[in-house]
Amino acid sequence: MRIIVESGATKTSWRALCDDGSVRSAQTAGLSPTCLDDDHIRGIMREAMPVLNPEGKTVSQIFFYGAGLVSPEAAAPVQAALAMWCPFAQVEFHSDIVAAARALWGNGSGVVAIMGTGSNSCLYEDGKVVRNIRPGGYVLGDEGSGVALGRAFLADYIKGLVPEDISAEFDKEFGLDYAGIVRKVYKEQAASAFMGSMTPFVMKYIDNQYISELVKDCLEAFLKRSLSRYCHGASDNEAARRVGVVGSFGCACEPLLHALAPAYGLDFVKFIKSPIDELVLYHSC
Repeated sequence: MRIIVESGATKTSWRALCDDGSVRSAQTAGLSPTCLDDDHIRGIMREAMPVLNPEGKTVSQIFFYGAGLVSPEAAAPVQAALAMWCPFAQVEFHSDIVAAARALWGNGSGVVAIMGTGSNSCLYEDGKVVRNIRPGGYVLGDEGSGVALGRAFLADYIKGLVPEDISAEFDKEFGLDYAGIVRKVYKEQAASAFMGSMTPFVMKYIDNQYISELVKDCLEAFLKRSLSRYCHGASDNEAARRVGVVGSFGCACEPLLHALAPAYGLDFVKFIKSPIDELVLYHSC
């Protein structure tokens, strides 16, 4: 048995490739070692593993793709938790950008844009990441993501800049005052997931001029600060202009991205909400 894990800040998708050719699935909360402590990580494992491997069969390989896996040290808490359940498995850790790149382009070439709860990007050529502009995380970056949009909306809300009708609907749906928002952002676990959870609410009002401008500013920051920089000085490299998007937020913004792309010399050609099913195909070859 082999297991594929694709984890972001909000959710983790699990697939078990069984020896008989069948595939088992599970979904849990996000499994980010940079945001969660060891107890939370072990709890998520206890939720997923019995679903994926109820018979306790030997797992030979685990391919773990996750946001925030920038070093062996970052992967250590997940490695320890996996070893409790799959002591004989060979584990490969890869970043979320590799997951998106393999899902979008396989062993081909193109620009990769992760636009989910968080964001990331890279230039991918012949099956390898050749350039990655650092995303910065939800404090220092994550432009073009749900967390960036949620952060901008909440920042405007607490300062009274959100239109009154939308502000009233927010109060009704979330029931959060200033103290509650500050507590969730600065005191509780998974602040990025909380800010990203604002996105469905905000996008309901995309036809409102204030919201439309908020979303446009969020997208343009990503195009300007990250995606367009891959094709600077690369006039003869068509792959540096061809962009594939992974993530629910990016897919929801597809019409806006197509409209904004020409000004930045880009062409958005692929949109997929989640890489997990394409990763199953990639590892089945």
